[in-house]
Amino acid sequence: MAVYTELSPNEVATFFQALGLGQPNSVRGSTSGIENTNYFVDTEAGEYVLTLFERLTFEQLPFYIHLMKHLAAQRMPVPDPVANVRGEILHTLKGRPAVIVNRLPGESVTASTESHCRAVGEILARMHVTGSDYPRRQANPRGLEWWNEVVPVVGRCVSEGQRSLLSSELAFQNQIAVSSTYEQLPRGPVHADLFRDNVLFEDGHLTGVFDFYFAGCDTFLFDIAVCLNDWCVDSGTGRQDTKQVAAFLGAYESVRALTGPERLLLPAMQRAGAFRFWLSRLWDLYQPREAALLKAHDPSHFERMLRVLRGEIA
Repeated sequence: MAVYTELSPNEVATFFQALGLGQPNSVRGSTSGIENTNYFVDTEAGEYVLTLFERLTFEQLPFYIHLMKHLAAQRMPVPDPVANVRGEILHTLKGRPAVIVNRLPGESVTASTESHCRAVGEILARMHVTGSDYPRRQANPRGLEWWNEVVPVVGRCVSEGQRSLLSSELAFQNQIAVSSTYEQLPRGPVHADLFRDNVLFEDGHLTGVFDFYFAGCDTFLFDIAVCLNDWCVDSGTGRQDTKQVAAFLGAYESVRALTGPERLLLPAMQRAGAFRFWLSRLWDLYQPREAALLKAHDPSHFERMLRVLRGEIA
């Protein structure tokens, strides 16, 4: 979440009042994340997040926002998009697609505990089960097809050693993707970006999951791996915390049991998760966009994690 499109208080007020959300009392731009323009808006009716989409189009967005609506209707703790009088939840503001959702209570945690890992494992499994009957389909936008397109581009900007790692891991992941074991993995809508900064806690309880704008249809195992790589890893070394991994997987399986192929391919999918985020951070570093407020992420963390998972770092 960053600010690329700047809005005046009057523009925000007019937009909110047209949706029956009252007069804004405060409007604050968000500095976290890098994909969209986000404002926190407090009104007489409640607290909201206004998002203007800088990359995603009107054609792409229905998958994401209706997935949130689908999960919210099943009492999942996710943002619930606000509809206009015609029932439409995708709006237009300053020529861009826009969505308003309720702001969920709680705050993100910077250091995860076993308790946090259990809570996230359970909610991820519940989202997988609840989302399995979601009718819309859209491929993971940062999946294997994107990796194959981007590796040659960022490979020109990195060291020879990094370029070798990119090529080697891409070849491995392409090989995994055509295997019979991979074909047996359960699939459905996945969040695909459920890091600590996208989950909220209050008084030790999980209160919200948000930022679904990298969601897509993929293997549930990839979603699990992405979570393990953030929630159950030491940020300094990139190594797994075995107790946190056990807490996460135990809670996940209390809702949905892993299949045999999922157990076999978990190490490969953790490599895939580390590769995906190393690659996207390299992309954002070498293909930057201007924003009024923006914090870039350091790619080196996921490069180190990938090397650990590949056994290159003891």
